[in-house]
Amino acid sequence: MTEPDPTAEAFDVVGIGNALVDVLSHEEDAFLEANGLVKASMTLIDTDRAEALYAAMSQGLEMSGGSAANTIAGIASFGGRAAYIGRVFDDELGTVFAHDMRATGAVFRSVPATEGPPTGRCLIVVTPDAQRTMNTYLGSSEFLGPEHVDEALIASAQVTYLEGYLFDRAPAQEAYWKASQAAHEAGRRVSLTLSDTFCVERHRAAWRDLVADQVDILFANEEEAKVLYEVDTFDEALAAARADVEVAAVTRGGKGSVVARGDEVAEVAAHPVEKVIDTTGAGDLYAAGFLFAFTSGRSMADCGRFGSVAASAVIGHTGPRPGLSLAQLADTLQL
Repeated sequence: MTEPDPTAEAFDVVGIGNALVDVLSHEEDAFLEANGLVKASMTLIDTDRAEALYAAMSQGLEMSGGSAANTIAGIASFGGRAAYIGRVFDDELGTVFAHDMRATGAVFRSVPATEGPPTGRCLIVVTPDAQRTMNTYLGSSEFLGPEHVDEALIASAQVTYLEGYLFDRAPAQEAYWKASQAAHEAGRRVSLTLSDTFCVERHRAAWRDLVADQVDILFANEEEAKVLYEVDTFDEALAAARADVEVAAVTRGGKGSVVARGDEVAEVAAHPVEKVIDTTGAGDLYAAGFLFAFTSGRSMADCGRFGSVAASAVIGHTGPRPGLSLAQLADTLQL
């Protein structure tokens, strides 16, 4: 696919996140116990742990990934104009990541690093219940800082989408504040996905500040929202999010999602799937469908429906990206 001309017109969404190559394998629950893994969690690992776990995994599927990158690929699959900012190294995996990203139709023009750790990768173990347990070696991706934020690109996009997984290092937090301020100065919106309860627990105070001050569109699952606001119920979490942001989209697994904007609240059913194989990327693709519909001027209910359909396109197979054109799927379903 030919890469769009980044100077031709404004983008719908630009994403910022960890640029990773995913390695997925299917394992039994005993594998998790034997290797000290917590089911359905995301754990940051060092080089030695990455090598040991990779050696223990069965033969897997390797593909370019990263949460925000999956979202951007999904938006491009719908036919949206999307761009991505992420840090890769000048190595084989970095080249593969850049090629894969551009092949989706998204713009990726981040300059690869020539010093420091190699391109990051995420080792994903999928158990028979379709839960994914992620072990992430961030490599060069975690060294994204404010100097890598393309303010002109941010200003050209309707929405800047920030990935929670990147939030661990202070320079990345500074990058998020810089990108958010650049977006708002240009009259644009900022979106954040909370990504994982472990991320929320590590950075609750900093995230509460960012969400309240800079975020317009918040994505979270039910547990992440409750952990962020330190409440016990879904209703309390949704109310707290609505007080902070313009739009709150909270997913509830098989129960679907609830989308709120001002006085408008839409409960959206999960799109049916014959069999759930792998939930990797479901939240990423929900955000892709939602943001594609949002930047197209659709209602909150439609945004939620697009999100549910996009999520359904990945949970029926292994891997975090759809195996078909989301634009064609949307046409087929007459969305």
